[in-house]
Amino acid sequence: MSNSTSNPAGSSAEQSRASFFRQSGWLMIANIGGGMLMWVVHLLAKAIPEGQYGNFGAFLAVAMVLPTIPIQMIMAQQTARGMAQGKPGQLSGVLRMMALVTFAAWVVGALVVWVGRAAILEKLKLGDATGIYVALPVILLSLWQPILWGAMQGRQNFLWLGWSMLANGLGRLSMAALAVLVLHAYATGMVVGVLVGLVLSFLISVWQTREIWRVPAEAFDWRGLMRQITPLLMGFLGFQILFTADTIFVKSYFTQAQADFYVSAGTMSRALMWLVLPLAAVMFPRLVHSAARSEKSNLMGLVLGGTAILSIAGAASLSVLGPFLTRLIYKESYVAVGSAVLPWYAFAMVPLAMGNVLLNNLLARPVIPRFFPSTVLLVALGYMFALTRFHESLVMVLQVLGGCNLLFLLVCAWFTWGRRETPQGS
Repeated sequence: MSNSTSNPAGSSAEQSRASFFRQSGWLMIANIGGGMLMWVVHLLAKAIPEGQYGNFGAFLAVAMVLPTIPIQMIMAQQTARGMAQGKPGQLSGVLRMMALVTFAAWVVGALVVWVGRAAILEKLKLGDATGIYVALPVILLSLWQPILWGAMQGRQNFLWLGWSMLANGLGRLSMAALAVLVLHAYATGMVVGVLVGLVLSFLISVWQTREIWRVPAEAFDWRGLMRQITPLLMGFLGFQILFTADTIFVKSYFTQAQADFYVSAGTMSRALMWLVLPLAAVMFPRLVHSAARSEKSNLMGLVLGGTAILSIAGAASLSVLGPFLTRLIYKESYVAVGSAVLPWYAFAMVPLAMGNVLLNNLLARPVIPRFFPSTVLLVALGYMFALTRFHESLVMVLQVLGGCNLLFLLVCAWFTWGRRETPQGS
């Protein structure tokens, strides 16, 4: 009798672990596959004039610095919680509200860009405004896409989330190759490729989330929603700044050739994040769902260990293979500088990847530790301030990045293990 009562629980735990590894494995394949397709786009650097690759990197950096990660994680949390609590109408209302708010923000931003386009051209050292105009719809879809990806993530629809990522990479590569090799559109053509990839990915996401947004919207607690999403917005925005802001600073402070070298190293180093981010992406909605049902989970430790092993091994491999990879992908002139900064860049990603796991775990809790999100955001803002003061060389920029990423990891670790919670009611 004892075996018959204990086996179902053990079987359920084994099935849960098997499901986690299957889903994270597929998302890892999709992330790496989509990332590789986007990475192959950078092979076109050999076919475009000097400086154009840095322009493309600047456009990418603008899209990357948008708060897409906070938006996706907010929607993932709301979807997982809405499903656990059986409130589809309120979930539909949240999705529509986020789409409307981001559209309104985009309209304001587009007007600012139009008015200040001359200053933008001068600051980013761009030749003409065509790329800026193409980038505007890229920015809109970059704001809407994470809403739908977050809904798919929260529903644990990782199959089609992965296919949407792959479609993004495939569309980007196909159109960018056509624009550069046939139409000679260079940086602007590569941005058009980004737009085409986003359109394909967005259409898949719209179809796969129709069961959410087609439900009649119901009223929901606005104040309660803001209390839930504000910590996520602050915490994940801090992470995204640490992940993406450096390229824009480098484009502003260094020559076009140096920016090209830096973008090449950054592209290869961020590939490490394609490898490990799926682990946290699969973990987050599971933790939110468990918290909503008051269930315990030991998933975070497993994900943290896997992330540490994969990111450290990947950084070491990039450091050794850097000269070969740089020569394979980019022009010969990139090899010396690109290979010199690549080890710094690769190992700067390690504490960021590990801190991201702890960040996801803390922000998935029903009660987020007080001051944690604001502390993470302060680290990110301090990082941006430090870059305005310490940028004598590309290596110094990466030393600042690595130091701030390590501080981010330590902050997350302290709030995870070092901080003592005050009992409620005391």
